[in-house]
Amino acid sequence: MTSPNLDALPGIPVDQDGPVFKEPWEARAFALAVRLQEQGLFSWHEWADELGRTIAQAQASGDPDTGDTYYRHWLNCLESLTMAKGLADQAVLAEQKQAAHGAHQRLHAQDHDHDH
Repeated sequence: MTSPNLDALPGIPVDQDGPVFKEPWEARAFALAVRLQEQGLFSWHEWADELGRTIAQAQASGDPDTGDTYYRHWLNCLESLTMAKGLADQAVLAEQKQAAHGAHQRLHAQDHDHDH
């Protein structure tokens, strides 16, 4: 896998080893965008432009831009770009989000149960 040009990506959290992820879904969203770019479905320049627009829209809507929402913007960008390219549709994405949210809630509940 070729490395993406991280310098072209606005605000990406990085350390000396590369991208930094707080949650597994962030790494999966990152990997999916890299894979789609490698397959030629969009360029990094196109991705960076769309991500910049997504972040700017979120900031205009009140996102405090503290860095903890970066991969939510990444995921929103991935959704809008794949829909624009005809690779996904809103109904499928909504279904996947609901399934992921349910899995996250179950995992959180299990973790909470183990704390007691």
